[in-house]
Amino acid sequence: MYVKRKKIYPRQVHGIFAFWRASGVFVLLGLYYLIPWISWDGHQAILFDLPERKFYIFGLILWPQDFFYLALLLMIAGVALFFFTAVGGRLWCGYACPQTVWTEVFLWIERKVEGDRPQQIKLDKQDANVHKIFLKFVKHAIWVIFSLFTGYTFVGYFTPIVDLGQSIQANTLGPWETFWILFYALATYGNAGWMREQVCIYMCPYARFQSAMFDKDTLIISYDEKRGDPKGSRKRTADAKSLGLGDCIDCTLCVQVCPTGIDIRDGLQYECIACAACVDVCNEVMDKMSYPQGLIRYTTENQLQGINTKQKKFRPRTVIYSVILTILCSVLVYSVATRLPVQIDIVRDRGALYRETYDGFIENIYTIRILNMDNKDHQYTLKLAGKDKQEAKLKLKLKNEIITVPAGKLMNIPVWVRGDPNYLTRARYVIIFNVNGVDQPSLKASEESRFFAPRPEQ
Repeated sequence: MYVKRKKIYPRQVHGIFAFWRASGVFVLLGLYYLIPWISWDGHQAILFDLPERKFYIFGLILWPQDFFYLALLLMIAGVALFFFTAVGGRLWCGYACPQTVWTEVFLWIERKVEGDRPQQIKLDKQDANVHKIFLKFVKHAIWVIFSLFTGYTFVGYFTPIVDLGQSIQANTLGPWETFWILFYALATYGNAGWMREQVCIYMCPYARFQSAMFDKDTLIISYDEKRGDPKGSRKRTADAKSLGLGDCIDCTLCVQVCPTGIDIRDGLQYECIACAACVDVCNEVMDKMSYPQGLIRYTTENQLQGINTKQKKFRPRTVIYSVILTILCSVLVYSVATRLPVQIDIVRDRGALYRETYDGFIENIYTIRILNMDNKDHQYTLKLAGKDKQEAKLKLKLKNEIITVPAGKLMNIPVWVRGDPNYLTRARYVIIFNVNGVDQPSLKASEESRFFAPRPEQ
């Protein structure tokens, strides 16, 4: 706990898994930095407008009333993580985790400025000089600029990014925007530039409970001890069998390319993020030695032990996860597809249960709140319905028969419901307010409320 951290200098590696990891970084960061600049129907493509309590996701406008979708998305993300971990191990950590993605970018910048692993080690061992100070300054300057742009983009998902840029230029940036830009920039700079593997080893809870989702048929990155041991260096032309050696030449390149600094030959470790850098570099070495690839590879515990030759894809846990995931995704798709972008809420007058008008009618006052959750204006009519004949005789009075609600707005409409005392035989009635779209008849919503009248004399 008190030992000073030894800096890890991951060696650059090339190979199929390095290609897929770089592609994932390019796609994920490309989407992160590009999406806030895309305009969609007059607004930012994805914008979480907290002051207005509206969340724009392309053509969909979500409100706090749509919290159900957020909860459903979180459940889908959790089950998907369990499913892919049970099938393919720590694919999330190795290819899609933000810590991995941004660390890859920072490592790329470091290599471009200071060189690859041997040059970085040599530079750090040098005494302070002009060349060393200049390179360190350039590296950290690029890191800081990149981190600030990352923080600026993050806040751009909550404040329109164009307006945010104009506020920065005019020096009118608000305190909260300033705080979150600097906070997220500092988090990016600290996590990806300085802490790196420490976040994965000490801070991330996923590394601790991932083993609960593993079984003997889960894909993991493993070293084939039966084939590789005994380890030992040798010439390319040497016969390993005659020397009593396995295929591992003990070059330690698998350790040098590991971003967490572990030796995969020691077995599965929770520090392994399954980036497969050791697989790529070991395959290169095997090619140079004219040995078969796969000394370090994606495999399963059963395959290593020779129990079976094919991975069992349909196992109880994977079947259960896939069924749950399919159900949750189906519910989400169906809910979004059948979602009607109109909602009604009834607020009764709190001043009095009822009042008697000058012409002898009993009257209740309500405020009808119609929320247009669509991205275009709509017109509605408001009708009153009851569950029996007496309730059906209640009359609705409002100022305008056609109610126009602008896109993404909440409209408050005062209405009066009157009843003839000659027909009112109860003190309480259940009434239903129905909202129907004029320009789009499929838009319908209803809400129950209560109508109160004087208690009839016995």
